[in-house]
Amino acid sequence: MNKKTVRDLTDAQLRGKRALVRVDFNVPLDDAGRVTDDTRIRAAIPTLTSLADRGAKVIVMSHLGRPKGKPEAKYSLAPVAAKLRQLTGRPVTFVETTDSDEALKATTDAKPGDIVLLENTRFLGGEEKNDERLSRALAMLGDVYVNDAFGAAHRAHASTEGVARELRPAVAGLLMEKELDYLGRALGNPEHPFVAIMGGSKISGKIDVIDSLLPKVDRMLIGGAMACTFFRAMGLETGKSLVEEDRVDMAKQLLARGKDKLVLPVDALVAPSMDDGAKAHSVKRDAIPADEAMYDIGQESIRLFMQEILRAKTVLWNGPMGVFEKPPFDAGTNSIAKSLASATRSGATTIVGGGDSAAAIAEAGLESQMTHVSTGGGASLEFLEGKTLPGVAALDDR
Repeated sequence: MNKKTVRDLTDAQLRGKRALVRVDFNVPLDDAGRVTDDTRIRAAIPTLTSLADRGAKVIVMSHLGRPKGKPEAKYSLAPVAAKLRQLTGRPVTFVETTDSDEALKATTDAKPGDIVLLENTRFLGGEEKNDERLSRALAMLGDVYVNDAFGAAHRAHASTEGVARELRPAVAGLLMEKELDYLGRALGNPEHPFVAIMGGSKISGKIDVIDSLLPKVDRMLIGGAMACTFFRAMGLETGKSLVEEDRVDMAKQLLARGKDKLVLPVDALVAPSMDDGAKAHSVKRDAIPADEAMYDIGQESIRLFMQEILRAKTVLWNGPMGVFEKPPFDAGTNSIAKSLASATRSGATTIVGGGDSAAAIAEAGLESQMTHVSTGGGASLEFLEGKTLPGVAALDDR
C-alpha cells in the first residue's frame, strides 16, 4: 500500500496528542435503539486501542443512516457509544455534538488513552457537501487524522476527504490498510487460478467490476438474477425472472469477450413467486417455464461452481446466488459460502466484498473462515472497478 498508516506515526506524534479517527459505525439498530450487528464496530477496535495504548487521546467520528443534514434522534450514535464501551472494556465519553465549542472542549479535556465518540457527522449540513468551513472546524478537533472508514472512503465528504486536506499527518487506520491490501492484491497480483463470483439482482450495478476483472480472472461465475440477463442474451426463455432488458446487448458483448472464462448456471431453482417456496423445483436453464421465475441457482450449478472454487488459489465473491433471505432460495448462496470456507482451509485467499455477500457469510457463521470480509459494499465495488476512492487519495503518500 502506498499510503502512510498509523504504523508510520511516531510515539512523539501520538503521546498526549489528539488522534481524530474517522470510522464507519453505520450499523443497524433495532426499534429500542440497540445495535443488532456490531461487525463494523469490532473491525475498527484494533486501530482505536492501538492509538489509545500509545498514549493518544482518541477522538472518534462516524456517520449513521441518512439524516438530512440535521439532528434526528433515531440516528444518534449514543447506542454505539454503549456498544463501544462494552467491546473495548474502556471508558468512552459520548459528546452529543461534533462541530461545536463543546466538542472542541471535550477533545482538549480528554486524557491520554481516553476514547471520545462524537455525534453523527451527517447531522451537520456541510458534511455531504464536503464544505470547506466544516472541514476546517473538524480539523481543529485533532492533531493527527486517521481514516479507518473504508466503507465511506468512496464518498468525498467533509469528515472523509475535506478534513484530510486541512489536518496533517493524515494516515490510514489498520482496517483501511487491511482492506486496501487484500483488495489491491486481488487486483494487482492475485495467485492463480483466480476465480471471481458475481451475483445479485442486477448486471448494471456490477458491469464496471465485471469489465475490470474479466481480463484478470481465470473464471468468472455468474449467479443471482443477473444470470437471467445473460440467459436472455443467449436467446433462452426466462419466464417471469428479473431481466434488465436494456442490458441484454451488453451481456451479449460480455459473453463474446469472456468466452469460456464466463461460467453461467446450467440449471435454475424456479417457482411461481418468491413466496411460493413450497412449489420450488429445479429445471435446466433452457427450460424455465413462461409463468415462473428463477430465484436461485440449481443443484448442478452449485456443484459446478464449487468445483471451480475448490480449484482456485484466489477467490473474490460479490453478490448472492439467489433470494438468500428466503429458504429454499438460500441453498446456492450458502453452498458458495461453505465452499469458500473449504477453499480457505486448502490455502486459497478468499475475499468477500461487503454488502449482501458479507451478510450471507455472517448468517452462516463463516466470517472467521474467510481470509478477508470487506466492511464496505459500495467502496469495495468502486475499488474493484479501478476507481480512485477520495477518502484514500487524500491521505499522505509513503
